[in-house]
Amino acid sequence: MSDLTRLAQSLLSKGPHKLETSPRRIRVRHAGIWVADAQNAKWVWEHQYFPQYYLPISTFSKAVTLKQGAEVEGGGARLYTLEVAGTKNDRLIAFNKGPLEGLIRVEFASVDAWYEEDQAIYVHPKDPYKRVDILPSSRHIVVKIEDELIAESHSSLALFETGLPTRYYLPPTSVDWSKLSESKTTTRCPYKGEANYYNVHCAKKEHRDAIWWYRFPTPESVVVAGQLCFYNEKVDIWLDGVKLERSRTKFS
Repeated sequence: MSDLTRLAQSLLSKGPHKLETSPRRIRVRHAGIWVADAQNAKWVWEHQYFPQYYLPISTFSKAVTLKQGAEVEGGGARLYTLEVAGTKNDRLIAFNKGPLEGLIRVEFASVDAWYEEDQAIYVHPKDPYKRVDILPSSRHIVVKIEDELIAESHSSLALFETGLPTRYYLPPTSVDWSKLSESKTTTRCPYKGEANYYNVHCAKKEHRDAIWWYRFPTPESVVVAGQLCFYNEKVDIWLDGVKLERSRTKFS
């Protein structure tokens, strides 16, 4: 059974975690063609963490062909292939009953670009209920790994992101660079942009990707450019002399 079939069956049997109409114009580009243009797209939370965009079938361009594939066992949905400009994308599900009736799910990463209004979006749609605030802070921050001092600062940026622990972005001058090596890892965040990483070398072992930073963050997070941040879940942090509990998140 394919992952799309399992997802469709789960959504049909249990329903989405949450479903709302987005007021934003949503456009999808693939193979140089605008394949969909929706002013009534749906935010669909397939799980609790963030939504995906589901598009009414009527919002797809006449320049594309939507070809029916296999019906999902039990009915209610069917796999589809989007054909445009000589390309084929088989990562679509179309629903024909239940709260998602008349909607098509296009796998976010399977097309070239998504736009909210005229702004490109990356990784996945932003959660309309998630907020990111970045505030300057003079609180004393100490970061240690294996009891070794890695960073210390009285000048940081505190990033408050809904559902995650407070992240402290420190000036690069506050970090012991003798313990760092550049990592080849990169990740992307829809709220902050593309992150690069450093490994931290301690006496006992190497801690891979323990630090991340943004060279060119998104406009709303531009103040963290060049600042270094540590996973609260993986290092020991003292804030004004008080050791913080290690957070338990999906990054633990």
